[in-house]
Amino acid sequence: MQRQMQHSPQRQMQRRPQRAQQPAAESRLSAAVRRIEAALDARPLIDYTMIRSIVLFLAGLGVVMAMSSSMATSFAASASVWAQAARQAIMVVFGLVLFWVALQTPPERLRRASNWLMIISICLLVAVLTSLGTGREEVGSQSWLAIGPLRLQPSEVARVAIAMWGAQVLEHKDPKRIGAIDNGFVGFGAVATLCVLLIGMQGDMGMALSFAVVVAFILLFAGVSLKAVGVLAAGGFVALLIAFFSGGFRSNRFHVYFDALHGHFDDTKGAAFQSHQGFLSLADGNVFGVGLGQSRAKWFYLPEARNDFIFAVIGEELGLWGGALVIALFALLAFFGLRTARRAQSQYQALMAASLTAAVVSQAFVNIGYVVGLLPVTGIQLPMLSAGGSSAVITLGAMGVLANIARHEPDAISSMQNYGRPVFDRAFFIAEPRALEQERSARQVQQGEPERRQQPRRERFGTPVTARAAAPQRYHGQPRTPRH
Repeated sequence: MQRQMQHSPQRQMQRRPQRAQQPAAESRLSAAVRRIEAALDARPLIDYTMIRSIVLFLAGLGVVMAMSSSMATSFAASASVWAQAARQAIMVVFGLVLFWVALQTPPERLRRASNWLMIISICLLVAVLTSLGTGREEVGSQSWLAIGPLRLQPSEVARVAIAMWGAQVLEHKDPKRIGAIDNGFVGFGAVATLCVLLIGMQGDMGMALSFAVVVAFILLFAGVSLKAVGVLAAGGFVALLIAFFSGGFRSNRFHVYFDALHGHFDDTKGAAFQSHQGFLSLADGNVFGVGLGQSRAKWFYLPEARNDFIFAVIGEELGLWGGALVIALFALLAFFGLRTARRAQSQYQALMAASLTAAVVSQAFVNIGYVVGLLPVTGIQLPMLSAGGSSAVITLGAMGVLANIARHEPDAISSMQNYGRPVFDRAFFIAEPRALEQERSARQVQQGEPERRQQPRRERFGTPVTARAAAPQRYHGQPRTPRH
């Protein structure tokens, strides 16, 4: 007892500085966060610039890595090492054109087009289940439509369409009345469930799961409680259990996943061949990589090296730093995409920005997760990096919509209208963004509404930051501030 009484004051003396240091550390962290937020707020075009730069960098890196990872398979298929790389480059060019078109299109016009986009997506999902669909013999899922020399994956279109259409349907809806027929959530849930079932009937369970994740994010952003979203997650977990116990190659993927968690593979020449070769590729890369174009796994060792497992080739050729750079770029895309949603000028644009960001970033981290062994292999591609053809076009178009919302932030509109457009917009003839009031006024004038034409039209969004203060008025020799 005496020893305890002697040591207890010392222990209290040792604990007091620790408790005092913890609030000090938290205050320093919060102060650093506030400084970063202030630095970002001082640059009104930072979201637009960062999203545009990240997307263009990833698209360029995807062309380079598709060229590097497809040399062997391209030569075996067409006697040319550049055939598949040239095809991917053409698809990226088409995607960049769609990116430019999305930047030119006002967000309010996208609202009106989202209904038709959703209808077309459902029709394509139905068409791929008919004799027009292909892919069942090649990869086990009938997920593509052959349109001449091109192959279109309707599930990619549907995932973008549900984000844009869901933002319109759930805008200004009360999440507490989720069961009301006239509240939008019931209709949105019915359409989303239909799309998930159609994608599941194609045999593409990975894309069905990715689509369901996007739907869950849309509901969260719309204000639905975590309990309701948890019910959806429980349904997805039940579907995974059914796939696990049903046998076949999907069940083998789960067995390989659990083997990888324990650090060994039972069947490296069979079910675990691809995952094992992906691990070997990442291990060969070490810290700095073997060098661009020097991958050994792409010489028929790693299946789908240019598609699903392109991150393994990136890790092998560019090393740990290259893989970390890709992860950091997608993390930055998530940060600035969600920041764009927080600063958007309407709830519709906010929901659409957050949903499109979640769709692309979640797909990227699922792909990276199963390449490094954190998730079971699902067969979905790495956005903007995998040699996916139509997937690159659709993803770049969706990122163009996200960048367009970023350039329509109130601060960005005010900055461009007062200081001029950035060099990128002037070089590619991208028009100056306008606020919602200006868009509505212009549309009313085009529709020929005479009673609206007499209304004064706003030429600027908010008060210009360069405006001079009004000169003080004098009243009986004393300065008098003007009334507002």
